[in-house]
Amino acid sequence: MKASRLAASGALAGTAVLALSAPAFAHVSVEPEGTAAKGGYAVVDFKVPNERDDASTTKLEVIFPTDHPLASAMPEPMNGWKIAVTKTNLAKPLEMHGEKITEAVSKITWTATGKGVEPGYFQKFPVSVGALPEDADELVFKAVQTYSNKEVVRWIEVQQDGQEEPENPAPVLTLSAATEEGHHGSATAEDASDETDSGSAENTAADTTASADSSDTTARVLGVVGIVVGGLGVAYGVLAGRRRTNA
Repeated sequence: MKASRLAASGALAGTAVLALSAPAFAHVSVEPEGTAAKGGYAVVDFKVPNERDDASTTKLEVIFPTDHPLASAMPEPMNGWKIAVTKTNLAKPLEMHGEKITEAVSKITWTATGKGVEPGYFQKFPVSVGALPEDADELVFKAVQTYSNKEVVRWIEVQQDGQEEPENPAPVLTLSAATEEGHHGSATAEDASDETDSGSAENTAADTTASADSSDTTARVLGVVGIVVGGLGVAYGVLAGRRRTNA
C-alpha cells in the first residue's frame, strides 16, 4: 500500500511539474539571427511550436510595439503561407536617413495555404526589422496563434519584474548594445593582419631572390677561377715538355 501511494504521489508530482513547465517551452518566442543591436537592423525569427496533438497551427498574427514603432518590417516569403503586412499612421513621425516616416508596420499575419504547422513540429517566421530603437533594452511583441480546430491562443501577457512567468507570455526581443565601433576595430585589425602577411610574403620573396642571385654569382666566379687555373696548368705542362726535349 505504501509503495502504491508513493508511486501515485510521484506520478502526480511529475504531472504537476510538466503542467507548470509547459508554457515555458511551448509559447511563441522571438530571437534574432545573430544580434539585434540598438539603432541597427536585424533579422528576427518568430518561433511557433505546435503544442496540440490533434490540430495544426494555421494562422499567426504578430502585433508590433507601438511605444517603439518600426518603420521597416519585411517578412521573408515562405512556401505554404500567405503573408499580409498591416501599416498604421504614426501620431509622431519618425526620422530615418534624413526623411520623415509617417507610418509603421503594426501587424504581420501569416495564413497557411496548406497544412500549416502540424502536431509535433515547429516553424520559424523570419522578418527583417529596423531601425531598432536606441533608447530601449527590449521590444515586446504580441502574438495570436490559431489552430485548425478554430482554437485561438493569445500570447499577449507581459512579464512583470519580480513575478513568475505568465501562462501566455508575449514574445520579447532583447536588444544588445551598438557594436559599430567594435566592428570597425575588428575590420582594421583584419586589414592590418593582411598587410603584415603581405609584407612578410614580399620580404620572403626578396630574400629568396637575393639568395639565388648570390649563389649564381658565386658559381660564376668559381667557374672563371677554374678556367684560369686550368689554363695555367696547361701552359706549365707545355713549358715542361719543351725543356725536356731541349735537354
